Amino acid sequence: MSKGPEYTIPPRTQTLGYLAMWWIEHHCVVPDGDNAGASFVPSLDHRVYMANWYRVKPTAKPGERAAAFVYRIGLWVAAQKVGKSPGVAAETCLEFVGPSLYDGRAVEGEMYICPWSGCPCMDDPYFYEAGEPRGKPWATPRIQLAAVVEDQVENTWGALVPMIDDGPLANVIPKTGEAFIRHPNKNRDSRTEIVTSKADGKLGARISAGKCDETGLWNESNSMKKFERNLRRGAGGMGGRVSHSSNPYDPAENSVLQDQMESQLPDILKHHFPPPAALEFKKKADRLQIFRWNYASSPWVDIRTVEAEAVALMETSPAEAERFYGNRIVAGSGTWMDMARWTLTGLDGLEGRPEPITVSARTKVTLGFDGSDNNDHTGIRLETLDGYQFTPTYGPDNNRKTYWKPADWQGRIPHAEVNAAVDQIATEFEIVRAYCDPMFWETDIDNWGAKYGEKVFLKWATNRISAMHASLERFRTDVYNPDAQFTHDADPDVAVHMRNAIIRARNVDKLTGLRQYILGKPADHQKFDLTMSSVLAHEARMDAIADGALDVPADNYVYF
Repeated sequence: MSKGPEYTIPPRTQTLGYLAMWWIEHHCVVPDGDNAGASFVPSLDHRVYMANWYRVKPTAKPGERAAAFVYRIGLWVAAQKVGKSPGVAAETCLEFVGPSLYDGRAVEGEMYICPWSGCPCMDDPYFYEAGEPRGKPWATPRIQLAAVVEDQVENTWGALVPMIDDGPLANVIPKTGEAFIRHPNKNRDSRTEIVTSKADGKLGARISAGKCDETGLWNESNSMKKFERNLRRGAGGMGGRVSHSSNPYDPAENSVLQDQMESQLPDILKHHFPPPAALEFKKKADRLQIFRWNYASSPWVDIRTVEAEAVALMETSPAEAERFYGNRIVAGSGTWMDMARWTLTGLDGLEGRPEPITVSARTKVTLGFDGSDNNDHTGIRLETLDGYQFTPTYGPDNNRKTYWKPADWQGRIPHAEVNAAVDQIATEFEIVRAYCDPMFWETDIDNWGAKYGEKVFLKWATNRISAMHASLERFRTDVYNPDAQFTHDADPDVAVHMRNAIIRARNVDKLTGLRQYILGKPADHQKFDLTMSSVLAHEARMDAIADGALDVPADNYVYF
């Protein structure tokens, strides 16, 4: 097991990040503490983030702003106390008066020329590599530091002001203020300022950069989702970019950060390196390993202090403690699946786990189907008789997942696509049992039964509380139990749906005296249909085995 994150770092010829790091070290100072006034050196984790955040497209042209960069939105997600606030303050200085715009490619021997006369950085100039992106400052930048309330952004603002006043930037920016900092070009609109949900009159302004603080707390209830959309529109109007810094989010709170982390858009940088899933936050020995992982590049952090604060928080909010100090996306009360255990049973080639299995044709499988019409999602999961669960694919090139969202199909689930997928699955594999939730799909399931066997394709209503509760308990038990030999393909969409599912208590079973439950979702957009498909596929497998599906030797699998 690795002792720290394994980063991917682009070379100098692909990013402005190396120039950005040099500039920060030569212009920004440590804002407080024993080393106040010393050169500010970004942590390793922050340097990796910046190297990727400032990656330049191979096709970038001089004069392009946001369009020159690979990423439009940046997410720096890390544990409490790693230094995100002073890091963001240093980025703000760079975006305000430093070389944060693409300015073509350098030739061998070329160096960055600081536009601020007399700047001491020229005593140690930055020489570009041949082909490295050149940088230049914005002519009229406007930066907004955004948070729910002013107290929240104070950590960044409180680091920004002394970072300027107590170092070389004091000669560039002669005056800082309590509410905004004016740019040395004296342009009325060139400034760095605070914007909050309580005073959002500045929203809508054309901005060169938006720095969003703790977006794991931004949601609909505090009006911050609309706030963030307005901020992005302001950046888009000027060719600016928006970055977030936050602790991991609570999946039950439907936050802006969750929306961005779960987005499939390729222009969102997701810089989040949680500790290995095998380490349990509840165990002190594991917890110390987690802290060493999270704070590997933060030598100023005393792990003993973090441990004391985490233990105190665990008394009242263990999930919050694991998010803040464990750097994990953990739901609060009511969550159904322990995501660390779900991750451990997945095959994805990470943390020493084997690669996903390629299941050979005509393998015996069971099928789980949970469908919708025009609101929830629809998905199919398969499970082999020896307990490997996966999302099959279909289509002319066999590259479409059996997972459908109304938004991708003109607002409705495409029955023709689902039927084509079932036909292809039935041709490729031997389905020994399929459990299908019949709501909205009665006729389709009847047709599948007519084609492939009425004793194979069975209607399994998920609104039966006793039956559903028993299936949920069996599935979760087998996921948690290492002797159950359950594994899965680590499908990221399924992981999101597992994380979304929360427990909804129902009546007490008269025979056992235990309170039963079903699953629900924290918010309407947080779907868990693939969770239901997974549970149904597993229930079908266990019932098929009980009915003798293993009496005939199962086909061999081909593993790659």
